[in-house]
This record gives sequence, C-alpha cells and structure tokens, in this order.
Amino acid sequence: MRTRPPRAHPQRSALATAAVAALAVSAALAAPQPAAAAESSPVGFGAGTTGGGSATAVTVSTLDAFKSAVAGSTSKVVRVNGLISLSGQVDIGSNTTVLGVGSASGFTGGGLRLKKVTNVVVRNLNISKPVAPADGITVQASTKVWLDHNAFSSDLDHGKDYYDGLLDINHGSDYVTVSWNTFKNHYKGSLVGHSDNNASEDTGHLRVTYHHNWFDRVNSRIPGLRFGTGHFYDNYVVGASTAVHSRMGAQMLVQNNVFRDTEVAVTTNRDSDVDGYANLTGNDLGGAATEVSQVGTFTSPPYGYTVEPASTVVASVTAGAGTGKL
Repeated sequence: MRTRPPRAHPQRSALATAAVAALAVSAALAAPQPAAAAESSPVGFGAGTTGGGSATAVTVSTLDAFKSAVAGSTSKVVRVNGLISLSGQVDIGSNTTVLGVGSASGFTGGGLRLKKVTNVVVRNLNISKPVAPADGITVQASTKVWLDHNAFSSDLDHGKDYYDGLLDINHGSDYVTVSWNTFKNHYKGSLVGHSDNNASEDTGHLRVTYHHNWFDRVNSRIPGLRFGTGHFYDNYVVGASTAVHSRMGAQMLVQNNVFRDTEVAVTTNRDSDVDGYANLTGNDLGGAATEVSQVGTFTSPPYGYTVEPASTVVASVTAGAGTGKL
C-alpha cells in the first residue's frame, strides 16, 4: 500500500525553517556535476593520485620523444600532441601525468603499460586498435592510478582475439579510478584480475572505481572482475552481450547505471568455478537480464562521492565523457 506524507502544519518553527534550508543545500550538492566541469582530482578508490603534480609540462609529438619523457620516477607532466602509431606498449614511470593535447591526440596500434609503478594519471588521450597481445592500457602490479576522459576504441571487423583488452588491471594492482572515458566498438572491454589462479596475489587488492564512463558496442567485461572490490556507478552501457561480471569471490556495487540494448547487465555465475558477489541499486536496466547468484556485502564505499540518479546519467555521460572535455 502506498502511503501519503503527513500534512505540514501552518506555522513552522525557526528550527524547521533552518532544516528546510539545509535540505535545499544538500539537494544542490547532490545535483549532477555539469559535463564541462571535469574533476581536478580523482573520486573513488584512486583518490589522492596526483601524477606529476605541478611539474613543468613537456610536449612531445614523436614516439621516441614520448618514451624518453615518461621514463623514470621523477615527477613529470607529458603532453602528447598528435596521433602516434606504435606497436606493443610503452612503459610509463611513477609520478607521471600524461595528457593529450586537444581532442584527437594519442596512440594507435598499441598502448601504454603501467608496471610496478605508483601515482600515475592518464587523461584526454585517444587510444585505438591495440593489436594483441597489447592492451590499450595495462595496469600491472601498480597502485594509485587515475584514468580519466580518454577515448578507447577498436573495431568489430576482426575476430574477438585480434585486439586485446582496451583497459586491463591485474597482478594485484590497487586504488584505481576509471572516470569519464568512452569505450567503443570492441569485444573485450576491461578485465580486472587476469586469471582464476592468481588468488594469492590479487586477494585484498584490485580496488577499482568506474564512474561516468560510456561503453558503446563493447561486447563484454564491463568490467570483468576477479577477487577484488569494484564500484560501478553512473555509467552508460549500450549494446553489450554481458556487461558487469563479478567472479572468483569479487565484490561489486553496481549503482545508478543505465543499460540499453544489453542482454545481461550483471552476472556473478559465469565462466569460473567460484561465483562472485554483486549488489544492485538504482539502476535502469532497460530490459536487460541479471544473474546474481550471491548478493554481496560491499554496500558503502570507503570514500566520499556524489551519485546522480539514473534518469540523468545518459545526458551527463554522452555530453561529458571522452576527449576534448578538460
């Protein structure tokens, strides 16, 4: 039975008036962030990641210059001007910020690797067609990473193994935020935890936040998470076969996302011997199925964040995600 709210009294005390004002302020704070107002620092598990901080920026336009600029662990800010072709992956050092110039700069044919590093920011890059075994970005045995406002893509003209992942996070990596990116036209989107047999390294790690990303015609792994803890909120998923996939005891909080033309929005019981866990709240499934065999205990992330309702997610994400928005 639906109940009606109590009638308000004709006179209100000063205390009640103050409470109303406080609620108005709270509502304003909870309103969706304008798409053009990109965060200056990460929200989520990657909070506190600063990259190169205030180091003087160096602009590069060739592969050799880029490799040299991002090496080592001293604080550095590297701006990529233009689209650079590469084969395989380039290793990025600790305490690094990589920024694309404009809306069309970045890499094609391969990608970036963050291996045994910490405190790395990658923003505003186009990363396309990473031919296997390269991923668009690999985060391996690394901590404190912020991947923001990038555009990842390939095509669906080849078999599913011709390209590798657009973004893979593995080997005990931790404290990562993936925000305001586009992922388009790809089979295997974002794998977190590379193997069912890697529990000893991954358990207690692989804490990743995905928010305000646009997955458009990405077949699966949105994300695929083993062992870790994932917060997936305010994302827009279109044209997936299997989207969020929690397995091998992983905990996923799936909150206020929008799914369209998707077969299975969330699953916890596919492809591994051990199921995962998931909590779903506030999502617009758009007719997609869910396969949640185990409801998880991860219901309250250990950080501050503002979640917008699913009703505004499509407008916010399509306007604000990807390159050229910083």
